[in-house]
Amino acid sequence: MNAQTQHPHTREAFYRRDRRSVRLARKFARQTLADWEAAERGEDVAFCVSELATNALLHGVPAGRGFLLRLVLHAEGALRVEVHDSGPGEVGCPDPAREADADAEHGRGLLLVAALADKWGVGERNPGKIVWCEFLVR
Repeated sequence: MNAQTQHPHTREAFYRRDRRSVRLARKFARQTLADWEAAERGEDVAFCVSELATNALLHGVPAGRGFLLRLVLHAEGALRVEVHDSGPGEVGCPDPAREADADAEHGRGLLLVAALADKWGVGERNPGKIVWCEFLVR
C-alpha cells in the first residue's frame, strides 16, 4: 500500500490485486474519517469501501494491476469515495434497481451501496472506470 496526502481533505491509497486489500482499504477509510473528525457515518462508508473494493478486485483489476481508493471531503461536508480500476466498462456495476435472485450468492453489493450512500455512480477512466459514492457527513 502506498498512502499519500495531496491536500488536507483528499487522501488516496493504491492497493494491489490481493484479497487482503479490501481489509486494508476499509482500515484506511476508517482512519481517514477519524483524522478528519468525520466518522458519523463511518460504518456505512467502511461497508461501501469494502463493496467497491471487492467489486474492483473481482471484476475490474486485471492480473498484475491494482486499484486506487480516493477519499475527498468537501467543505460543505460531502464525503466522496472513489475506487479507480483499469477493467473494462461497467463490469461489476449492475443497475441497483434490479433485484438479485433470492438464492444468488452475489449481486447485492451495489444494491446495498445504493441504499447506504446518498449518491453513487460510475464514471469513465482510460483505461477502466471509477465507481464512486457520496455521503453527507457534516
